[in-house]
Amino acid sequence: MSKNQNNLLSKLSAEKLANHTPSAPAPSHLPDSMISSVRLLPEGERLILFTRHSLRERSDGNGFASYQLPLTPKGRVLAKSWGRWLSGHLPYSLDVDSISSPIGRCIDTAQLMQEGAGLRRDIAHQSLLVEPGSLVTEPDIATPIFKEIGVLNFINRFLQGNLEGTKNAYQGGLDILSLFYQNQPQHGHLMLAVSHDTLLSAFLAVMFDVVEIDWNDWPKMMEGVFLWFDDKPFEQANAHFVWRGEIYVRPISSLLDSYRAAGFHASTLLLPPIAKLK
Repeated sequence: MSKNQNNLLSKLSAEKLANHTPSAPAPSHLPDSMISSVRLLPEGERLILFTRHSLRERSDGNGFASYQLPLTPKGRVLAKSWGRWLSGHLPYSLDVDSISSPIGRCIDTAQLMQEGAGLRRDIAHQSLLVEPGSLVTEPDIATPIFKEIGVLNFINRFLQGNLEGTKNAYQGGLDILSLFYQNQPQHGHLMLAVSHDTLLSAFLAVMFDVVEIDWNDWPKMMEGVFLWFDDKPFEQANAHFVWRGEIYVRPISSLLDSYRAAGFHASTLLLPPIAKLK
């Protein structure tokens, strides 16, 4: 994924980051990027892990994964061991309610990660973490297109604003950011937000301000982005995020400006109640 070349998206210098050196091997089948990202996490933030669910049964050849597909036995072990690993190696408490897509494999991932951390917390079902939700608004229109052109082409057409039955890409990204902002845990805590590859890939593309991705950019199962906000009102805050071993900062105001520049009004966004934007 090509990175935004202007100052709206920037990497933080290494000296500003806590260097976590894990003392135990990563769980089997965990994407390598997750441990390299863990090493870059600061301490004391209100941290969110926006992750794809764990290993599931195979989808069809066009990338269409039925919502009925469950986690595999290896996927269940991975989710539980990842929760245990995070609980034992991060200076963050996972003792906080989770949010999840209402689809079974996502709920199971959150529950198993909690169990691995020795916890049993509520898991709130969030419609923005599934489709229709943050991308699709009219599934009767969008779903046949998805099945015809495949998942990667679907996401790229969504990013390019060339797809009927969906939101504007900036609106989708801002709606998810607003959801996270309104559900931030306390300082020093890590909240799980479990979703699907399509939503995570589209969200990251919006954060990087790109309109085309390829399979190298696609999130693997149990791969996720760590994210936190400045302690400021939503429209004034920066969204900090760690993806595949690099840390970035994106001002939310820049996303709002891009959304307006595309001809849309902020009244259609799912903004926090305190955000009063014209």
